[in-house]
Amino acid sequence: MRLRAAMATAVASAGILIAGWQAGAHVAQTGTATTTSLSSSGTAGSATASGRSTTGSTTAATYDGAAVQTRFGTVQVRVTLQDGRITEVTPLQLTDAERKSAQISSRAAPVLRSEVLQAQSANVQTVGGATVTSDAYLTSLQAALDAANF
Repeated sequence: MRLRAAMATAVASAGILIAGWQAGAHVAQTGTATTTSLSSSGTAGSATASGRSTTGSTTAATYDGAAVQTRFGTVQVRVTLQDGRITEVTPLQLTDAERKSAQISSRAAPVLRSEVLQAQSANVQTVGGATVTSDAYLTSLQAALDAANF
C-alpha cells in the first residue's frame, strides 16, 4: 500500500513539474497561465488563468493557485494582477470540513487578503488560530504568483 502511494505521488509530482514547465512556455507565448493542482482523489488537474482584459492602457490578468489539501478541506485562491501589482486576491475554496473550519476560514481570509495587498507578496504572517488555513492560502497564492512570474 505504501509503495502504491509513493508511486502515485511520484507520478503526480512528475506531471506537475511537466505541466509547470509547459505553463511557463505558454505564459511567455500568450500572456495567460495554467496552473496544475491535485484533486481530492490525488489525480492531477489543471486550471487556466483567465480574465485577461484591457481597459484603456491597463491590463489585468487573473491566475488560479494550486488547490492545497489540508486536514480541514481544500484551499485555493485566485490573484488578479494589474500593472505589475496585486490588485485582488479571491478565495475560490476555503476549508470547510467542519462548521468551525468554515468559521476560521471566513475570519482568516479577509485578514490574509489585506496583508497580501499591503505587502504585494505571499510573504506575510499567518493568522493566529488559523495556521493551517493561512499556510494553505499562502501556498496557493504563491503558486498563482509563480504562474504569473510575479
